[in-house]
Amino acid sequence: MRKWVLSGILASEETYLSHLEALLIPMKPLRAAATTSQPMLTIQQIETIFFKVPELHEIHKDFYDALLPRVQDWGHQQCVGDLFQKLNLKVKSTKDCKDQSAKNSLETLLYKPVDRVTRSTLVLHDLLKHTPSSHPDYPLLQDALRISQNFLSSINEEITPRRQSMTVKKGENRQLLRDRFMVELVEGSRKLRHVFLFTDLLLCTKLKKQAAGKGQQYDCKWYIPLADLTFQTIEDCESTPIPLVQDEEIDAMKIKMSQIKNEIQREKRTTKGSKVIERLRKKLSEQESLLLLMSPNMAFRVANRNGKVSFKSFSLTSLELQMLTNSCVKLQTVHTIPMTMNKEDDESSGLYGFLNVIVHSASGLKQSLNLYCSLEVDSFGYFVNKAKTRVYRDSTEPNWNEEFEIELEGSQTLRLLCYEKCCNKTRQSKEEGEITDKIMAKGQIKLDAQTLQNKDWQRTVIGMNGIEVKLSMKFTSREFSLKRMPSRKQSGVFGVKINVVTKRERSKVPLIVRQCVEEIERRGMDEVGIYRVSGVATDIQALKAAFDSNNKDVSVMMREMDVNAIAGTLKLYFRELPEPLFTDELYPNFAGGIALSDSVAKESCMLNLLLSLPEPNLVTFLFLLDHLKRITENESVNKMSLHNLATVFGPTLLRPSEKDSKISNSSQPISMNDSWSLEVMAQVQVLLYFLQLESIPTPDSKRQSLLFSTEV
Repeated sequence: MRKWVLSGILASEETYLSHLEALLIPMKPLRAAATTSQPMLTIQQIETIFFKVPELHEIHKDFYDALLPRVQDWGHQQCVGDLFQKLNLKVKSTKDCKDQSAKNSLETLLYKPVDRVTRSTLVLHDLLKHTPSSHPDYPLLQDALRISQNFLSSINEEITPRRQSMTVKKGENRQLLRDRFMVELVEGSRKLRHVFLFTDLLLCTKLKKQAAGKGQQYDCKWYIPLADLTFQTIEDCESTPIPLVQDEEIDAMKIKMSQIKNEIQREKRTTKGSKVIERLRKKLSEQESLLLLMSPNMAFRVANRNGKVSFKSFSLTSLELQMLTNSCVKLQTVHTIPMTMNKEDDESSGLYGFLNVIVHSASGLKQSLNLYCSLEVDSFGYFVNKAKTRVYRDSTEPNWNEEFEIELEGSQTLRLLCYEKCCNKTRQSKEEGEITDKIMAKGQIKLDAQTLQNKDWQRTVIGMNGIEVKLSMKFTSREFSLKRMPSRKQSGVFGVKINVVTKRERSKVPLIVRQCVEEIERRGMDEVGIYRVSGVATDIQALKAAFDSNNKDVSVMMREMDVNAIAGTLKLYFRELPEPLFTDELYPNFAGGIALSDSVAKESCMLNLLLSLPEPNLVTFLFLLDHLKRITENESVNKMSLHNLATVFGPTLLRPSEKDSKISNSSQPISMNDSWSLEVMAQVQVLLYFLQLESIPTPDSKRQSLLFSTEV
């Protein structure tokens, strides 16, 4: 790993030297012209603009020439810290090399010296991270880092601080119908609001900060009489699109919350005082508040048909409005913001593993419907669709008897929604461009670890709006579900090493991968949640058996099956490989490479690690990578972004075998759930990195460079 970091800095130094040489080219004729009768610049101006550029070029050329042979002749005891010491001591004199007042095309190049010190500091951090404290290079690198940090701290940067009426009929019959917490977009900023729906108006309020000795109070932000209320589509709305937070940022918040929760649990087991716990609770509350604001992404657009300040049906006086907001304190039905800080400390932190669910049947329908069920599970209070039954047509007692395997990530609730399949084209959503099916019932069940701990199936009934749905559930915890078990039947496909399969089939990519990808690209590119939504387990098992027995009719079977079952079969194949596609041997290096701070070193490390994979693994991964990128080209329809696909496939492609699946980290003990969260995050980030790369070298370019050799 140390060699890869240094390989990155060598590549970066080559680029920087070319920048300095580009500065030297115009400097020489300008200096020559300065002595003529019509100089473009005076000697003093040239010295100011190109201050120390020749010296900088000489310093970095010497550094590059000294570092290159050490990297090429690499050994575990090789030292490079002395070179960084010399470099940083010499570069200190270049602090003023940029003329602050000069605004010309060379400005970017002239700022490079300070940028080089910043990059050098990042590289030194990475080198120290991967250098044992007993290594002779360790104290030299520490001293080089000290010199670099002292230089940076001497550059004072000013940090600009962040910049921080209405219409229903008056009367005593006004009643509260519903209230909910929502997020309002105000001039591009997200604000938490408590929205109240009354029989005659919609009221949006903000909860005031509670002063000492005073009760809860609401401040009215706006209201709209229902008679004047209208719903807007994107076409009708003049406002700019809602700025959405990237999925990776949301996941990073969740991981940070998970780590803070585990810190709180560790502190409770020690004899320390409550101050540390209170500080951690405050940090957790801040993270949860941020997540609560940033997560919502479904727009609810309402407006006053008469304009912001015009009320045709009625308006409230200041006194009436004050009385209304005061009544909200007593009338509210939602008293707490949906955050885990509001839960008891001893409450379950959720389940991690796989939940098998069989949706048996539904009863209680008053008329024949085309009905299907959608299964959702929560993650930090936000629900994600995980599976969907087939549509059972024209029946009052649908019998699906379909089984799904759902992955749980700290989940506490299983939610079931029953929909009537809509065939009426007039009910098409302009905003989504899809047919909007009618929701008939919604219910949920708590996922209790004690109840589900038994490995047998647990039968239950979810009642909702007079409709009852019968389910069976079985839970497999993560410590058991993570195991990669080799198949005893080497003539099959699942659980057999990928090189054995490709050699037997005389192909570079396993047939199962090619056939699944072809079928998904034929009819699954527009499928909402493709690869995220689970297929029917019995269909997946049928396809697995067909591939294992080399059934010649497997292509016909695939054409007749739901595309989510085919996607599930492909995921299952990679999950059941006896060794991950990225191999057990290289997994720690991939996890270390993605954590590198220097972007050049990271790219050098990650690409060379990728090209170090065995050829069947590499070719199969590149084939799959191209397919996943094509999936995201239809993101506006299938809702699968690069990050969504990385979340689904990262652990599947990288998760090491049981013996290697623990993260070696800090001196502090970390809980099992915390360790898994960190590991899954790293796996997702590795795959996301390759998905976001514009181009990846072909397998033909493997191991052609001595500089970027994969030996460590």
